[in-house]
Amino acid sequence: MKYKLVALDIDGTLLNDNYELTDRTAETIKKVAAQGTEIVLCTGRGPANSIPYMKQLGLKGYVLSHNGAATVDVETREIVHQFPLNPQGLDPYIHYCRDHGIHFDVNTAFGLYVDSVKGLALETAAMYEKYLMEPLDLPAWADFSEPIVKFTAFGEAKVLDKVYSEWSTWTPEFNMFRSGEYFIDLMHPEASKGAALRYLAEQKGIKPSEVLAIGNYFNDISMITYAGTGIAMGNSPDGVIAAADDVTATNNEDGVHQALVKYCLS
Repeated sequence: MKYKLVALDIDGTLLNDNYELTDRTAETIKKVAAQGTEIVLCTGRGPANSIPYMKQLGLKGYVLSHNGAATVDVETREIVHQFPLNPQGLDPYIHYCRDHGIHFDVNTAFGLYVDSVKGLALETAAMYEKYLMEPLDLPAWADFSEPIVKFTAFGEAKVLDKVYSEWSTWTPEFNMFRSGEYFIDLMHPEASKGAALRYLAEQKGIKPSEVLAIGNYFNDISMITYAGTGIAMGNSPDGVIAAADDVTATNNEDGVHQALVKYCLS
């Protein structure tokens, strides 16, 4: 099977636990791309901290950022598709986070906003630095000049378990899911990695059977199940593995390299 489109998650998939893209994985991705297969990164990150990995790999094309809420051209940085959400609908979640001391941020395609940059806890500031993000102070909704595409709550896993349970009882206005052990994301109800991947594939005339997707967490399930072949990393939770067609090695064992060799280079 010659895949025309390969979608790769970044954190926990493309990168190892030290946030490194290994030379072996990078060279394998370049070989797959040289065959004419389009490589896209499909990630919870924004374009500003995902495009550099495309540049590192020498790739053009697109990043499906913010868990699919904004698809961006790597070269022009043009937003080719996005799922804007209703900002006023976020007010109850923001009040909840403030009342319970839970950190949150609000994202446009290229901007990230927090309640107070100066008031950030050290560990939160370190998290943004690790993910190559520069937060700004949150303005009033009326002062936003670009659509909001994602809201993220960040905290300890046990705390977010409780938050997720409580928010799940609220009237659903957003697509809510765990994008990582320490994150809860709210997006437009139709936004997901799978929806963005489907939109891009359809625009290019590519069938689902010609798509390969590799991911490691619950926010990857929609793209894993959309793709003709969906692969879970060895470090994935059981629910993600159950949704996949195959399982590769972990992100610390060059699982992406192994999967691409098996499905694209063999």
